[in-house]
Amino acid sequence: MNMKYKDYYKILGVSRDAKTDEIRKAYRKLAKQYHPDINKDAGAEEKYKEINEAYEVLKDPEKRQKYDTLGMNWQQGQDFTPPPGWGNSGGYQRVEFGGDFSDFFQTLFGGGGFGGFGDIFSGASHAHHPMKKDTEAELTLTLSDAVKGGTYNLRIGGRTLSVNIPKGITEGTKLTLRGKSETGGDIHLTIHIEKDSVYEVDGHDLTREVKVPVYDAVLGKDLTVDTLTGEVTVKMPGGIQDGQKLRLRGKGMPKRDGTYGDLFVRVKIEIPRHINAKQKELWQELSRLG
Repeated sequence: MNMKYKDYYKILGVSRDAKTDEIRKAYRKLAKQYHPDINKDAGAEEKYKEINEAYEVLKDPEKRQKYDTLGMNWQQGQDFTPPPGWGNSGGYQRVEFGGDFSDFFQTLFGGGGFGGFGDIFSGASHAHHPMKKDTEAELTLTLSDAVKGGTYNLRIGGRTLSVNIPKGITEGTKLTLRGKSETGGDIHLTIHIEKDSVYEVDGHDLTREVKVPVYDAVLGKDLTVDTLTGEVTVKMPGGIQDGQKLRLRGKGMPKRDGTYGDLFVRVKIEIPRHINAKQKELWQELSRLG
């Protein structure tokens, strides 16, 4: 049986000696770029499936080692026939995968009438018993979505699942969707939060920058600060230094216990770029006074 060889390393744009973290980083970037909910270009969905298939193999040390035994001399798209005896090597159980994987994948890792991690043993029954297989997935949210929580759609392969996200979920949180994989196993979902244009996120705490004129920094002033729940006023003491932080308790991300993290306001002192003659005279007088 001939089919087209797939170079999974080339698909993800990584070298054959790439570490797992490098593979994961490349996958996240490409999956976001070609996700059918974002990219409506012709061929984007097929590219997305191809990216997921490559990641399915290269993230798994066992599958990756098996794939690597094919050697380095194959080129993407070449006609490919598995080596003799491939299907009986290693004593693996045959595993049936969902229909969004290519013939190449199915032949090497399960499904089909030949090849795969075959269970063709002398006297063994040919009845097929699919094994449940867990799947890893990732969902990236905006900070606003992470704060309010709710139901969001997650596309895995050719399916779209609804996922309930608790409000105040944090970067790196892992959720388990029981029995939701295509083979009846669990989906282990990792949550990521997009970089926000205003707030830096650290767990349930937030940090934002506020620009302050130099004279307000010297003399002190009440600052009006935008938070996730509206404007608040914070007293800035005189003599504050550039980069110093003011803490607003309970103005950060919501927590599951009903409390909130904190918001830190980082002061950015603005030095005037241009001053008129009168202002220059006053600054010179201040300089003389020490």
